[in-house]
Amino acid sequence: MKPNEPGIAQMIRAPFLSSILSPILSGTLLAVVLSGEFNPIGFLLVLIMGIGLHAATNVYNDIYDTLQGTDKVNIHRNEFSGGSGILINFPHLESKMFSIAHWSLILALFATAALMAIVNENLWPTLWGLYLLSAFFSKYYTAAPFKLASRGFGEISVWFAFGPMALLVATVSQNVGYEPAVLVAMPITGLSTSSILLIGQLIDRPADEETGKHGFAIRAGTRVTALFYVLVQLALVSNVIVLAFQSIENWWPILISLVPYALLLPKCASIVLKHHAAPDELKPAAGINVQLHLGFSVLFFVGWGIILFS
Repeated sequence: MKPNEPGIAQMIRAPFLSSILSPILSGTLLAVVLSGEFNPIGFLLVLIMGIGLHAATNVYNDIYDTLQGTDKVNIHRNEFSGGSGILINFPHLESKMFSIAHWSLILALFATAALMAIVNENLWPTLWGLYLLSAFFSKYYTAAPFKLASRGFGEISVWFAFGPMALLVATVSQNVGYEPAVLVAMPITGLSTSSILLIGQLIDRPADEETGKHGFAIRAGTRVTALFYVLVQLALVSNVIVLAFQSIENWWPILISLVPYALLLPKCASIVLKHHAAPDELKPAAGINVQLHLGFSVLFFVGWGIILFS
């Protein structure tokens, strides 16, 4: 029986858009808490911008991982890592996927241009710098000639794109720039997304090594990567605690976002540390870590909402 062709939602890997929704939603609420004002049009436009850029990233990564052979040799692919495998099963969809990636960038471009009517002129350079750098990361994380993920820069670009860049563009859409609280909050969501990447690299390591995609897990080794994963998660916890108490305002409600860490991190970290070199044994940890990421993302947003309406 011939399988049904995947729809656009599968091609853009829609469930993973939570990684961009978290910093945009939280950054917007942080900006409203700081300024006392909410611009719904600015929020809508930055949401379109962020989703467009992330969708392009997901599609480009799938395309180039397939073209470069990584997805073809990855026998450990799962729902949390290793790409969708769409082009392996449906190679004739390549041109359609390129079109989706291109139009996603164009949609984000139009949203960025429209934001100029809302954002103060002094923030325009930041706005356009964030769009251009995000568009660059979206394609050249895997595409030649830069291949950031193959040259040891993939982890930095992922953290930067889903942390400082995404949160900052959300606050900029509300005309809040480089405020101290914004600077403190910038790393948090990027650390959460980076944790997913690190476990994914441990699972995909054999395929990545075979095809020359040399990320942190290959360059540092599996044991060091497992330890680094734990450090990244502890850095996130520390960052949230610092943010909660860095203001004279009562921002303790954002600590609610750490509840999933108390419940899930010990088990996940234990699996990663014990089975760092066994891809199949790491798959349960990947699932737990995604639950941790989603739980944290939702409660981080809820925490800011409590602050705003209290």
